[in-house]
Amino acid sequence: MTERTSTSTSHSLKHSNRLATEHSPYLLQHAHNPVDWYPWGEEAFAEARKRDAPIFLSIGYSTCHWCHVMEVESFENEEVAKLLNDWFVSIKVDREERPDVDKVYMTYVQALYGGGGWPLSVFLSPDLKPLMGGTYFPPEDKYGRPGFKTILRKVKDAWDTQKDMLVKSGSFAIQQLSEALAASAGSNQLPDGLPQNALLLCAKQLSKSYDSRFGGFGSAPKFPRPVEIQLMLYQSKNLEKSGKHGEAKESLKMVFFSLQCMARGGMHDHVGGGFHRYSVDECWHVPHFEKMLYDQGQLANVYLDAFSISRDVLYSFISRDILDYLRREMIGSAGEIFSAEDADSAEFEGATRKKEGAFYIWTSEEIDGILGEHASLFKEHYYVKPSGNCDLSSMSDPHNEFKGNNVLIERNDSSALASKLGMSIQEYLDILGECKKKLFDVRAKRPRPHLDDKVIVSWNGLAISSFARASKILKGEPQGTNFNFPVVGCDPKEYMEVAEKAANFIRRHLYNEQTRRLQHSFRNGPSKAPGFLDDYAFLISGLLDLYEFGGSTDWLVWATELQDMQDELFLDREGGAYFNTPGEDPSVLLRVKEDHDGAEPSGNSVSATNLVRLSSMISGSKSDHYRQNAKHLLAVFESRLKEMAMAVPLMCCAADMLTVPSRKQVVLVGHKHSGEFENMLAAAHASYDPNKTVIHIDPTNATEMEFWEASNNKVALMARNSFAADKVVALVCQNFSCSPPVSNPKSLEDLLSNNSMSDSDV
Repeated sequence: MTERTSTSTSHSLKHSNRLATEHSPYLLQHAHNPVDWYPWGEEAFAEARKRDAPIFLSIGYSTCHWCHVMEVESFENEEVAKLLNDWFVSIKVDREERPDVDKVYMTYVQALYGGGGWPLSVFLSPDLKPLMGGTYFPPEDKYGRPGFKTILRKVKDAWDTQKDMLVKSGSFAIQQLSEALAASAGSNQLPDGLPQNALLLCAKQLSKSYDSRFGGFGSAPKFPRPVEIQLMLYQSKNLEKSGKHGEAKESLKMVFFSLQCMARGGMHDHVGGGFHRYSVDECWHVPHFEKMLYDQGQLANVYLDAFSISRDVLYSFISRDILDYLRREMIGSAGEIFSAEDADSAEFEGATRKKEGAFYIWTSEEIDGILGEHASLFKEHYYVKPSGNCDLSSMSDPHNEFKGNNVLIERNDSSALASKLGMSIQEYLDILGECKKKLFDVRAKRPRPHLDDKVIVSWNGLAISSFARASKILKGEPQGTNFNFPVVGCDPKEYMEVAEKAANFIRRHLYNEQTRRLQHSFRNGPSKAPGFLDDYAFLISGLLDLYEFGGSTDWLVWATELQDMQDELFLDREGGAYFNTPGEDPSVLLRVKEDHDGAEPSGNSVSATNLVRLSSMISGSKSDHYRQNAKHLLAVFESRLKEMAMAVPLMCCAADMLTVPSRKQVVLVGHKHSGEFENMLAAAHASYDPNKTVIHIDPTNATEMEFWEASNNKVALMARNSFAADKVVALVCQNFSCSPPVSNPKSLEDLLSNNSMSDSDV
């Protein structure tokens, strides 16, 4: 559990601006710039109207490397600050605190300039219409491109001489984007066959982009896009069910190899656990060193899926590695899960500037001094060289920033290296684990990267899901499995406790029981921003996993309440699908229906999946309502599914889920909180099947029975009829019929496994 506190990256304390009273770590980092920053809000807008001055809007986040670079080069520069203060009203926004504001202007920049990123730099009229924009700008003109000071002068000149044209152009751009991004469905459901075609098209497009040498889909820079892995696993399951075993194996080969390459690469923090945000090269070696919570939750889940399919503990180890990293470094005293760790840190105590990756990299001499007799073994395993090892690709270190330093990467097979040294594989792995713990202890004394201790509901939802799922899936690890640092090797049920504590934190601090509304984030109190679509959708998904993997029906009740509120706030009842914002803030000019499944899945894709899952638990008119909303939602994105399936992999899966004639239901009946119940629940979740719902019920629990009698009387009836005081009974139901009851975990696993392929078959 972390005890770190957030600190500003700015060292210029002779200035203070309005950001000093904010809670966001990113805004506080700029509180002592000479720029007269305002937070997003009416005070800034009124000042721009009063002065008839354009707004300079700068959007970033606290762990963003290039945001830090632009701060040092421009926002701490007195000359640049004078230009901004004299000619503009400058507003600073944390994209993680206000994703709604970021979405408006990122969409504008991407539409006009073909790319985007952070820091996002946009000039606005006083009524918030965009005039022009870009991302990072160096302070001076370079390589034939204008620097930031030149751009400030050009925008000021254009505002003075062509104001009407600029404002008209900005208004037109917003109008066009608004029409394009708030599409409505032409019908209430997708045409027959389209979901299957979209799934097939997406899998084919991903397969074409597959890197057979280094794993992953696409070329450098390589992001770990878990939604792509999810689609390939989902499609392989479909192919297997339809008897196309060869094609199914090919899909799994791509997934397993990609996951192995990512785990071996430098993007994976071998010493402390978890994954960095992305790799700058094609071989997953040199990362962009920040660590984001949304990556950890999603990656833990796809490694858990790979373990469910293959039974290879390599994948269970990596999921534990991620979850144990979060427990060690990213969880607060009340169970809240923090947002991110910075890419940059000081090379030594007292250093005035920070350097990317300084906390994570090693010289060969350092490793010799720390590891002694085991140094040569460790260095061979992790490709450590006296000259530095960032030489595997021309893209790894083009500016020689890491010369003489090493980013740990595994390039050889552990068994072969152990054999070469004449030792057993377990002895070899034990030595590696001891070495990593020694390096971890030394690293812990280095200046730490900045911790963004903001609590974001949507990202917590992703992490809650992975902790809850791990609590049962990891019970499938073989008895006597050995673990090495940074994996703790805890009883998997501890992960359920983490998930429930995080969910309870959100319920206590970011949910209003009276209004039933969420707030988006928390740091020293709830933020001003309301909950957005992703907050509701990702949290609902996490709560459904909390329930299905052993939590109480309270989580299921809360999920249904949140779904009702999501419909009230975000659903376009006439046009279909969900907007990303409630539409109550006039300063947010666009209500977008997001569909792109990128580094994070889209709120609409997750919502479609949630609705399918809810419809399989709740019966009657409510179930019909969920299914119809899902159908209407997907119909909005018909052209996207037809033409650009690769951009919406999770939505492709959701569309196929909705066409499954009868979703498999596993109903467990018996006394909870017993070892037998835990083992049966683990058996229910042992095999990978995304079209399966697990319902568990204790007929002696009056609250549970009351819930099921009101929500799905068939489940309540099954519970009453199947209950046995001395055992836990499972029924597997599909196509309007149920299997004979079983009460043995192995029998239940066999009933559900459906001859799932193992890794050795692939």
